Amino acid sequence: MTKSLVITLLALLTFKVSFAKQTPFSKYVQGEVLVKLANGVQVEDIIDFKVLRSFNTDFGTFAIIQTNDDPMSFIKAKKIDQKLIEYMEPNYILHTQEIERGKKYTSEIKTSGDPLFSKLWGLKNTGTNEPASSRGNSSPTGVAGSDINALEAWRLTKGSQGIKIAVIDTGVDYNHEDLRQNMWVNQAEKNGADGVDDDGNGYVDDIYGYDFANNDSDPMDGNGHGTHCSGTIAGVHDNGIGVKGVMAHAQIVAVKFLGDNGSGTLEAAVQAIDYATKVGVDIMSNSWGGGGFNLALYDAISRAEDAGIVFVAAAGNSAADNDVTPHYPSNYEASNVISVAANNYNDGLASFSCYGSDTVHIAAPGRNILSTTPGNEYQVYSGTSMATPHVSGMVGLYLALHGKTEPRDVKEALESSGVYNNSYGRKLTSGARAEAYNFLNNTVMPRPQRPNESDWQVQSVDLFESEHPYLHKQEVEKSYTVAGARYIRVKIQKLDLESGYDYLRILDGEGNEVEALTGNKENFSSDYIQGDTVTVKFESDVSVARWGFLIDQVEVIY
Repeated sequence: MTKSLVITLLALLTFKVSFAKQTPFSKYVQGEVLVKLANGVQVEDIIDFKVLRSFNTDFGTFAIIQTNDDPMSFIKAKKIDQKLIEYMEPNYILHTQEIERGKKYTSEIKTSGDPLFSKLWGLKNTGTNEPASSRGNSSPTGVAGSDINALEAWRLTKGSQGIKIAVIDTGVDYNHEDLRQNMWVNQAEKNGADGVDDDGNGYVDDIYGYDFANNDSDPMDGNGHGTHCSGTIAGVHDNGIGVKGVMAHAQIVAVKFLGDNGSGTLEAAVQAIDYATKVGVDIMSNSWGGGGFNLALYDAISRAEDAGIVFVAAAGNSAADNDVTPHYPSNYEASNVISVAANNYNDGLASFSCYGSDTVHIAAPGRNILSTTPGNEYQVYSGTSMATPHVSGMVGLYLALHGKTEPRDVKEALESSGVYNNSYGRKLTSGARAEAYNFLNNTVMPRPQRPNESDWQVQSVDLFESEHPYLHKQEVEKSYTVAGARYIRVKIQKLDLESGYDYLRILDGEGNEVEALTGNKENFSSDYIQGDTVTVKFESDVSVARWGFLIDQVEVIY
């Protein structure tokens, strides 16, 4: 089926999909409905409704119309003459995808090097170099080598100023000492804010990019999120200050559509993606999400797909299965979309990260990531927002080394080159975390065959349970070995822990973390381990104590 036919069918089903694929977390602007006008229809042709705003894109004209009804009720009623429009949708509210902001760091000035590089565990994980978040480190020690292997990748390339990456976000501090050298500058507009659209692209004085949150030409970051993502992608190397980005050389295009409060609208997102496509970026880095399925965003991403632009997107931070509860824009089925989960310092999926064996493609470092923030500062953030720019930078390295490549081929190379482990095995399409050196070399890494669900056998084991409620600052563990087992997993009768703070960790026979469980669940199986031994480790902090956990069975495959 051709993509044009898919889009046509989706348009015919607009009113159905607007509701069927809306997530429980979808929010939208009250009093506003986004409509795409039919071909040949002008804004002034919509005479029965008040048009608040309108804008043109490469794929059509849009208008925001005012309604006194709830937007969903208005859409259901189909009050607009259907001959005038292709579709109409709520003006969804979208937001950044970071969950925590932690410790701030000051960069000392040196004659060479990057003083804070030693804390960038995502680029080089020594097992002892995770920076602290607001709650300290995520673990006393990490798994050395569980990083993107940046140093080896840099032997092949450190990037190119010819690669343009749109950071579609809260803006970028384009004056930051560690970013200034790698900012895109629109040469036709660089003479200053003269109130003239010098390059004729429809945007006046867009020197560093554009601000669709405030509809002006200054994409300065008043939030910090976009600047943090930019530093991970392309923080300047060896300038005697701060951090290193995945790329030493690149052009960051600042495309702001999220306001200083970290939120924005579907309307602004569509304009932002259209703008980035028009200025000819190679990659779009999207550390944001929200809303349900909508055709306007699908149209914008499809237009970028047609232009050969890779669209890297955060998978989300609700610890949900995106196969079951879709997260957008990372869930759009387009060949250029790469959905990124977050992994932690211990080579495991971060506890907050969304996942999906059919919908989330790869994991990258996203817990306790140090990077640039506005005003020449540096801070630790966590979220799939932080994982996404690691992959955006890796794709930038790939394009710098291999030249223009079809997005579907880039995604395939990224997935097949990742490092597999059990933590990701059932959670991601690749079953792996991103590895830059393998990626640049187009190395295909081995993958174990997944066990069949019908082959699992239940075995009773010695009881392992907490006190009810459990104690504060507790750390206890128990190992189970079933001789002859090829695969093993834990059957958990009940889990009731303070979500995000107390954990039941599942470790393999070598002590590597496979899964970190938190929150509330009953009668479920942990992720599986290849081998005959599983260790269950319980950790609690000093705050809330809930019911706890109870285990008296394991499942095995011989």
